[in-house]
Amino acid sequence: MTPALSLHQAQVMLRLQNDMNVRVDTNWVQASYPYLRAVVIEAAEAIEHHGWKWWKKQVRDLPQLQMELVDIWHFLLSEILLREKGDRERSLQLLLGEIDKNTSDIVSIDGTEVNLRHLELLEKLELLIALSAIKRIELAVFSSILSDCEMSWQELYRQYVGKNVLNFFRQDHGYKEGTYIKIWSDREDNEHLVEIMVGLSADTEKFPDQLYSALKKRYPV
Repeated sequence: MTPALSLHQAQVMLRLQNDMNVRVDTNWVQASYPYLRAVVIEAAEAIEHHGWKWWKKQVRDLPQLQMELVDIWHFLLSEILLREKGDRERSLQLLLGEIDKNTSDIVSIDGTEVNLRHLELLEKLELLIALSAIKRIELAVFSSILSDCEMSWQELYRQYVGKNVLNFFRQDHGYKEGTYIKIWSDREDNEHLVEIMVGLSADTEKFPDQLYSALKKRYPV
């Protein structure tokens, strides 16, 4: 279950996450926000999109589940960066170390060994919540959840970069000031993003820059 992330992809995501955290708060490291608490909330929202109520009919919303996983990844990366005081090189080593550890289906929690292969998706999301609540990062659990949601690490990378680039684009074009135009040619900006990503390769090092440039070309002046 080793995540198929290249060194460059790991570097890109840490850089983008650091830059977004700075955009939100230039003193984000000193503020020490509870990023794993955010993971708890996002995972609970994922449970809602999956459906858990046994007393009524519910349909699993896979696209929304995947979007929640992208959000969770934002906060996991932020926590890794925070633990290394914002140092991206040390954060990279921590991230790669966690990825290297992601070779077992067995997770130990509260003195009990849990086999991920024996858990349903809802149980894995509950386990992610429990681990996050006690301030633990276990990428084996996250990776297993990705797989259950029909999402590869490469697809996570593609969607993560896309969402980050769109967020930066919005901020650069007046989102905070209220002057940003969200609908272009009768379609929302995220629809344009999806269309643009189809025509680009996430394997190239210029993927984030290409996304931004393509959005800028489409954006109404």
